[in-house]
Amino acid sequence: MALVSMRQLLDEAAKGGYGIGAFNVNNMEQIQSIMEAARETKSPVIVQASRGARAYSQDRFLYHLMMAATELYPEIPTVLHLDHGNSPETCKSAIEMGFTSVMMDGSLMPDGKTPSSFEYNVQVTKEVVEMAHAKGVTVEAEIGCLGGIEDGHGMGGDGLDHLTDPDQAEEFVKLTGCDALAIAIGTSHGAYKFSRKPDGDVLKMDVLLEIHRRLPETHLVMHGSSSVPKELQDIINKYGGSLKPTFGVPVEEIQLGIRNGVRKVNVDTDNRLAITGAIRKVFMESPEKFDPRDYLKPAREAMKKVVAERMVQFGQAGHAGDYKPIPLEKMAERYRSIAVA
Repeated sequence: MALVSMRQLLDEAAKGGYGIGAFNVNNMEQIQSIMEAARETKSPVIVQASRGARAYSQDRFLYHLMMAATELYPEIPTVLHLDHGNSPETCKSAIEMGFTSVMMDGSLMPDGKTPSSFEYNVQVTKEVVEMAHAKGVTVEAEIGCLGGIEDGHGMGGDGLDHLTDPDQAEEFVKLTGCDALAIAIGTSHGAYKFSRKPDGDVLKMDVLLEIHRRLPETHLVMHGSSSVPKELQDIINKYGGSLKPTFGVPVEEIQLGIRNGVRKVNVDTDNRLAITGAIRKVFMESPEKFDPRDYLKPAREAMKKVVAERMVQFGQAGHAGDYKPIPLEKMAERYRSIAVA
């Protein structure tokens, strides 16, 4: 099975009333963790790479690792998605590389830090939609800005600084024709999302519910949605780490989102915590070990466990064999027929 379009996975998820986890990768072990979890739970999967990941691993390595994944796990519908593309040029390079989905994050300027205007966001997103849809590639967009910084991308600060305006979200989707819309409801990139268990004052699920009411056919995306479990923090700190206490997005809030139009859920921090905790444990308990396989194997297993758990919690488990993948050329034909209509 080749890589497939994210639009197909999200359409199927909407029909089935479930969400799909989108998991960030930088290296082979992380890809293996995700694919093993997908096989174990029989889940479709979105593997995503940020600009930082593309620079770290180099595009060609990353792409060929993903092609190896489709060869070794042919029964799993798999998307290769660009996370937080900062310009049409970045999205174009990903499409040319073979990514089957791209995010044009026009909520920020090309520096990836400065909040943009609504008009700028519409302009660059529309440009990417036209370019991507011609190739059958899916486009995720963002309106409103998340807090925090991830891989050098993000405005920093508080997640409440630039919440998504439902009026603007409605207009934005009509003007751009994007396939999926990431919204800002108080979450942030990174581990330090909330200083206490989030409630309605800091996690604005009411904004999400209103956007879904206005845009019932639009696939919504929750970014910054790691749950940052205390047990993963505790493992790191037990074996020499010094994480400050922090709270993520409770799984039950994500599940509320999934019942109200959220089809893609971004998870990265939880996997990083699991990997780091497993590696620290080996280093502390077996300081004589020096073979990278001795600590990367348990790291891979720890991440796999987290990913498999999220796949079950998001409802995607068991859905890998529900449908036949549609080739990108057919997706391109569908987009053309919609444009003509």
